[in-house]
Amino acid sequence: MSLRKSVSVIQCVTLLMAITVFFAITNSLSAAEFGPPPNATMSVEKLSRIDDFIKDQIASKKIPGAVVLIQRHGKPVYFKWFGKRDADAGIDMTPDAIFPMHSLTKTVTSVATMLLVDRGTIRLDDPVSRYIASFAGMKVGVERKDETGKAVLDLVPPRRPITIEDLLLHTSGITYGFYGERNLVKAAYDGIYLGDFDNAGFAERIAKVPLAEQPRTLWDYGHSADVLGRVIEVASGQSLYQFEKTQLFDPLGMSTTKFFLTDPAERARYAQPLDSDRHVERNSLDVTRWESGGGGLVSTVADLARYGQMLLNGGTLDGKTYLGPKTFVDMTTDHIGPGSGVQRNFFYYPGDGFGFGYGFGVRTDAGNAVPPPPGSLGEFKWDGATGAYLVVDRAEDMFFLVLENAPSNRLHVQVNVKKLIYDAFEQ
Repeated sequence: MSLRKSVSVIQCVTLLMAITVFFAITNSLSAAEFGPPPNATMSVEKLSRIDDFIKDQIASKKIPGAVVLIQRHGKPVYFKWFGKRDADAGIDMTPDAIFPMHSLTKTVTSVATMLLVDRGTIRLDDPVSRYIASFAGMKVGVERKDETGKAVLDLVPPRRPITIEDLLLHTSGITYGFYGERNLVKAAYDGIYLGDFDNAGFAERIAKVPLAEQPRTLWDYGHSADVLGRVIEVASGQSLYQFEKTQLFDPLGMSTTKFFLTDPAERARYAQPLDSDRHVERNSLDVTRWESGGGGLVSTVADLARYGQMLLNGGTLDGKTYLGPKTFVDMTTDHIGPGSGVQRNFFYYPGDGFGFGYGFGVRTDAGNAVPPPPGSLGEFKWDGATGAYLVVDRAEDMFFLVLENAPSNRLHVQVNVKKLIYDAFEQ
């Protein structure tokens, strides 16, 4: 499958996110009115409702299958797999199935970046041009009408350089070209995926397109994490995968988390989408040179459980510290809230009640929906376009994972599984 088609999955699901995120009703509730009570237990009987819901989604051909893990106090309280790993071939889902992570990859890239920040190798206020020289020449695209009414694009200097922190926060002005209003800036991204390239080459492509807005003015989802991947390479002297493998994956025991599956046995374990979703599926079995820090990883529930537990523990696991306490707090704190100067538009994907830290949506308040979505203050989360979903709730000493390869219906599954999880807390 071509890289051009690989973008379609993100485009399709991004638009679905936009439709579902901003439906909140005004009538805000206090923080005390949402979330489970302190030290609440979880009902096994109520957790079993997840089984019925997932099985119904499979029976109605909304998804081919799924793996769900809920881990609390360091132990699984729910771990089940459903449906088919490959519906066409009639292969049942297995607990070692390999799923595309898509944008959940962004959180890994952000953690890898913060490892280097923690070590003093890079600084949050470093200009990106310190690592990618061509970024010094980037311009902001401002569209206007000429005297004939034709749209023209003026290129103006940024008011300040793009920083590493901007890349982490999606406030760099670097966007995606395939969602939102079709304007001249978006059109400049056409063809950016064509051909074969590595992270260095892709960063140069980004350096040649205009920024969609001035840095640190709007949360704008785009290729910021892909650029971070190149920054990591320059700062570490390793490829993105080699750095993440040696500093994260190997120490954590994440043996199947990688950008490309070349081993036949691993390729056979890849969870396939339904036929109806194949036209938007980024085929992670296609081996190219691009290690996309914004969406290229694949993984398993076992690997992501190690990752989730490390995050739940505040950046440590099995006696090893990956992120220092201050670095971890900075990473999971909202940096774009009131007073930050960062605006939110229709495409603010963290959603109502969430701010954004370094790579994660962070729960800051109950939001405006009635009733508010379940969860706890301070929870952090992100997901990917085909259904990889991680939520870390430190207030409840819990994280949960939903893994599926179902671009068209993954949001419905995520929203309902989260509700069922929190409904299972005994009042």
